[in-house]
Amino acid sequence: MENRIRRIAVLTSGGDSPGFNPCIRAVVRMALYYGWEPYGVREGFTGLLTGELVPLTSRSVSGIISQGGTFLGSSRNEAFKTPGGLREALRHLNEAAIDALIVIGGDGSQRGARALAEAGFPTVGIPGTIENDVYGTDISIGVDTALNTALDALDRIKDTASSHQQAFLVEMMGSKSGYLTLMAGIAGGAEMICIPEVPFTLEQVAAEVADAYVRGKKHCIVVVAEGAKPQAAAIADYLREHQEETGFGVRLSTLGHIQRGGSPTAYDRLLGTRFGAAAVERLHQGVSGIMVGLRDGQLVYPSLAEVTEGTPQIDESYYELARVLAR
Repeated sequence: MENRIRRIAVLTSGGDSPGFNPCIRAVVRMALYYGWEPYGVREGFTGLLTGELVPLTSRSVSGIISQGGTFLGSSRNEAFKTPGGLREALRHLNEAAIDALIVIGGDGSQRGARALAEAGFPTVGIPGTIENDVYGTDISIGVDTALNTALDALDRIKDTASSHQQAFLVEMMGSKSGYLTLMAGIAGGAEMICIPEVPFTLEQVAAEVADAYVRGKKHCIVVVAEGAKPQAAAIADYLREHQEETGFGVRLSTLGHIQRGGSPTAYDRLLGTRFGAAAVERLHQGVSGIMVGLRDGQLVYPSLAEVTEGTPQIDESYYELARVLAR
């Protein structure tokens, strides 16, 4: 593969994450280092289906290292998952004389990358999602920035909660994974953490809120992942109905997409840069069908088959730690 690559393309797919732009920058400049022509795919897999490929230069990626989001644009595209969609994508890649592709994104993006690789097109994946729900890596691009953003919001909410002696439910992103909520809850000193991976009941939440009141706390912060069951809105309704029993008034705050935005932290800039450079190096070495990941501080290269068939797990020792420290 090394001798025949002349043009390489990069796309970002799914939900954007801070650190995508530093990763794109590294891909482009490493490709230029090897004498290749880098291209960007506009709007993720949608751009592959419509042939939205644009040439990139070193100047194209100047100044983007500090910017959040992705300057290439991103999307989710159901049509790509069909045989016809895959065929169209391959057609446009071949028409543009692209020899290899790097896909940056979450679990769904890695599934798309696998489909291309199994169709015979040289493809390497890079994990990028604030939910940190991609198997095969300890951390994905964007997690650190999103965690710091969520923590800043949590600290501010705690100030208000203490001033008014209230309970606050803070809903955070994480439809499938509670990683972001768990880590923010620990770092922010939440009284309770509700995530999809650990079952809980409305009665248990009410009991924790009541216990915080009895112990003389000025506030009670409950962080809830959006994928948790029961959901944050249902928890808030239940606590309002049982306020006489819990002692605290209740407010619900949803952080939403604010967690995706903002300038990437130093960690995410470095992580995106390392991942982008390593992906190009793997292609230069003739390796395809893999994802670049990080385990125990070291770069690893699990196959896309392993990545898409595995299920990431929450370390429940963190959950137990949070429960003990909240007392």
